[in-house]
Amino acid sequence: MHIYDAIIIGGGPCGLAMGVELAKSGLDYLILEKGNLTESIRRYPRRMKFFSTAENIEIGGIPFAISDVKANRNEALQYYRKVAGYYHLNFKLFVDVDRSEKQADGTFLTYSNDGQVFQSKNVILATGYFDVPRMLNVPGENLPHVSHYYDEPFKYSYTNVVLVGGSNSSVEAALELYRHDAKVTIVHKEADFRTKVKYWLVPDVKNRVKEGKIHTRFNSVTRAIEPGRLLIENLETGEQEWLPADFVFLLVGYLPDEHLLARCGVTLDPVTKVPEYDSETFETNVPGLYLCGTVLAGVFTEKVFIENGREHAAAIADHLAGREVRKVNELIDRI
Repeated sequence: MHIYDAIIIGGGPCGLAMGVELAKSGLDYLILEKGNLTESIRRYPRRMKFFSTAENIEIGGIPFAISDVKANRNEALQYYRKVAGYYHLNFKLFVDVDRSEKQADGTFLTYSNDGQVFQSKNVILATGYFDVPRMLNVPGENLPHVSHYYDEPFKYSYTNVVLVGGSNSSVEAALELYRHDAKVTIVHKEADFRTKVKYWLVPDVKNRVKEGKIHTRFNSVTRAIEPGRLLIENLETGEQEWLPADFVFLLVGYLPDEHLLARCGVTLDPVTKVPEYDSETFETNVPGLYLCGTVLAGVFTEKVFIENGREHAAAIADHLAGREVRKVNELIDRI
C-alpha cells in the first residue's frame, strides 16, 4: 500500500488550501472528499452571495477575479475548481471516510465506508460543519416536508412556508421566498434578527416585515411539527399557536461532525464540542492528526470561516515540513 505523507479528509476551500500548501512543500498527499470538490458550497442556496469579499476567500495565491465585490455560489464553485486544476491537486472524489486510526508503526490507516483503505504518515481533518445540522429534537422534525437545507424558491410558490431561525440563511430564504409568491413566517427564539445578518439584507427584511409581507414570531420556539402545521410557544407569555406550514425549514445552524472526530481519537470538550488541538500547529491530542478550518470550531461555528481557516493550512504545512510555523491571524470580523 502506498504511504502518503498526509491524507486530507475534506475537499472544501480549507481542504484545497491544505493541498496547495502541501504541494508547494513537496509533500506527497491525497485529498479524500465525500462528494465533489467544495460539496458544501454546491449544496448552498443556488443564488446565495458570500458575506466576505472575494479576496478574503481566495486560496493558493490565485486571484478571485469577479466584477462584483462579493462572489456568488456559482462563481465560488468555478473558482475553487480552477485552483484545484491549476495546482494539479491530487484528490479522490466520492469517498466517504468513516475513521482514521493510528497504527503501532506510527502511520495512519484511513477507512472509507465502502471498504477502501488509505495509509499515511499524517492525517488532516478539513471536513467543515455543513453536513451536521443542529437538531431541535421536537416531534415531527423528520417529516418529509421538513428540511435543514434551503435550495431555491420555485417549489414553494403559493404555499405556506415557516422558517425557523433568525440568521443569514433564514433571512435570505425568507426574502427570496416572499419574492416568489410564498407566504412566509419566520420563527426565532430571540427578540430580533441576529446581529450578524448580512448588513445589506437587514433593511430589506425589516421593511418587508413592517409592510406585513413577511410575518415574524420573535421570542418563540418550535414545540412540534405536523403535516400542514407547526406548533410554537412564546417564551415570554407561554402562549402556544399553530402556524400553517406546507413546508418547514429549520435553519438554525450546523455543527462539525463530533462522531467522526471521536472515531479518529480526537478528544472533545463535552459541552462546547471544541476538539483538543495546539493553537499554533493545529495538531490534536493524536500526534500526526491535524485540524484545518471550521472543523475545529465546536459549537462556536461563527468564529471560523474560510478567511481564517485557510491560514491553518500554511501553519500545518510548516509543521509537517519542519519549518518555522507561520502565525495564523486571529479574525476580528468578516468584511
